[in-house]
Amino acid sequence: MTARLSAHDLIDLVLDEGSWSSWDTEPDHTAADEAYAAQLVAAREKSGVDEAVVTGEGLLDGHRVAVVLGEFSFLAGSIGRATADRLVTAIRRATAEGLPLLGAPASGGTRMQEGTAAFVQMVRISEAIAAHKAAGLPYLVYLRHPTTGGVMASWGSTGHLTVAEPGALVGFLGPRVYEALYGKPFPEGVQTSENLYERGIVDGVIAPGAVRNILGRTLDILERPRAPLPEVADPGEEEVDDVDAWDAVTRSRRPDRPGVRRLLRYGATNVIPLNGTGQGESDPGLLFALARFGEAPCVFLGQDRRGQTTDRPMGPGALREARRGMRLAGELGLPLVTVIDTQGAALSAEAENGGLAGEIARSLEDLVTLPAPTLCLMLGEGNGGGALALLPADRVIAAQYAWLSPLPPEGASAIVHRDTEHAPEMARAQGVRALDLKRLGIVDRIVAEHPDAADEPAAFCRRVGAVLEHELIGLLARGPGTPQERAQRIR
Repeated sequence: MTARLSAHDLIDLVLDEGSWSSWDTEPDHTAADEAYAAQLVAAREKSGVDEAVVTGEGLLDGHRVAVVLGEFSFLAGSIGRATADRLVTAIRRATAEGLPLLGAPASGGTRMQEGTAAFVQMVRISEAIAAHKAAGLPYLVYLRHPTTGGVMASWGSTGHLTVAEPGALVGFLGPRVYEALYGKPFPEGVQTSENLYERGIVDGVIAPGAVRNILGRTLDILERPRAPLPEVADPGEEEVDDVDAWDAVTRSRRPDRPGVRRLLRYGATNVIPLNGTGQGESDPGLLFALARFGEAPCVFLGQDRRGQTTDRPMGPGALREARRGMRLAGELGLPLVTVIDTQGAALSAEAENGGLAGEIARSLEDLVTLPAPTLCLMLGEGNGGGALALLPADRVIAAQYAWLSPLPPEGASAIVHRDTEHAPEMARAQGVRALDLKRLGIVDRIVAEHPDAADEPAAFCRRVGAVLEHELIGLLARGPGTPQERAQRIR
């Protein structure tokens, strides 16, 4: 750990120079007894602030933002009633003024000098954060060393984006309390930023010097729907050859075919990776991000061909992570882009025990009812329910050699012919190709490959990126479709 930064040190590091304006007023400590009053005076002298949180507004890369920060040097950043009053007042003001909210807690939790009356303030703080998010406003969190107790269990854990300081102690029950209660030390390496990232609980581990960059780039994406976006010319749709279905399947399986990572590298203009469900799961089979294609912002959910292996196919955790992305798009009013590119969801005892079928069903429900515009890109393989789970959308785009099937053609052949030799025949008979799906009205447009995406990965991904930008801006202008409209595309 580097030296702990004060709240004002972080303000100076993150906000545009000279833009900070405090919202704080004198806290009401009149109910404090003599001993507690003396502690409050000493804390003020030690920390240079009058409470354990500092609130106000400033500019971040020109974006006006509201900020609430913990000050650990004031009674270990603990939350009392006056602290909660200040937090709730600031959060509600941010909501009323339509401002993104940045939270940077550093706290040991509830202020023990005030007991249960302080403890229950978590409810008020959580309600204010929930109302802010319900208004469609961003809430971005930077967890600092340490963040524990009631702070971690309220305003520390509900950000749209949550990143943490390297090496920070981050968790619920403080290790000193655990040792006093149970007579043994808390296991090492659990309550750390790095472990939380590994478990899919936080989105990144970011040094204080890099926080300004990540928050600024995030706001660049999240604030765009609030301003008129420029019209973008339709890049056009080329006619594509009527290729054999089995040819499309084999081309889609080329190891060098570009997947979602190269699509973002060449086709997107800004990408903020997100991580996991926020509830202890992270599946490498899904790439989850905030992204911008040209001028068009989105929440991006892409099945990652590189992350899916024979040993670890895409499991139910990937769909739970995807559903976090769907909720994020709905809360922020951002378009959602889903990308299908999978050999199929896991067929295993672990997947069954993890509720895979239910996660497919819930993903379909979430997508057809999502109160945000939706766009699906069929990029490569589209095997089974794991692919279908990301299909329902207001618009569907397909790469020329993308396809969708209830089973891999080999599996369909095994069912019908009791061998795998009839896989090409089954692919043709089942109408799996992008061309077939366009004739059915399931796919809206096809992006040509020249002659194969694997032979021109950068150019292909840029071409797809241009189509995504055009389609997303159109969707933002039109707004989301109804559940009935999305479902009726499949007929």
